[in-house]
Amino acid sequence: MFSKLLEADQRSDNPEELKEELEDLEFQVFRMQDNLKEIAKRSKILGVDQTKEDKLVIVYTPEDEQSCKIMLCDCETSYKGKWDFSIHATYIDDETIHIGDIKGPANKGYGSICMDYLKELAIEQNIPKITGDIAKRDWDHVDRLVHFYEKHDFQVEINYDHKSGEIMWYR
Repeated sequence: MFSKLLEADQRSDNPEELKEELEDLEFQVFRMQDNLKEIAKRSKILGVDQTKEDKLVIVYTPEDEQSCKIMLCDCETSYKGKWDFSIHATYIDDETIHIGDIKGPANKGYGSICMDYLKELAIEQNIPKITGDIAKRDWDHVDRLVHFYEKHDFQVEINYDHKSGEIMWYR
């Protein structure tokens, strides 16, 4: 997990920059320890990951029979009971997880981290299919959504006339 940071540190020629990165990492690890304790009281921890900007995040899910939410908390701030990013999904049947909504900031790598965990969860639970809809409310960023889903091996069908679409991933 820290290999990216170590590689970056080894390439750094600036001792001040290296010191700053190390202090940032120490702070994130301290926050991560506190946040893990709080999140684990109510949810199942799925893992700790690293964003494309080398920031640590905690990925977790509430232990709930119907919903299949994948939530993420960054390790730069204190956990106050609220996620920083979430994929809201439900179990439709033994064969399908359906994504209802994705909430959180764009372009931080959070979506990719959560999607990887959702697909991993589907594989672990022997669920062969993840589906979802692209709704009219998503139309202002439909190109970004299509790119995101295709990057994660989803089939994407868009109806530009009706401003709607469907996504599907098969294991």
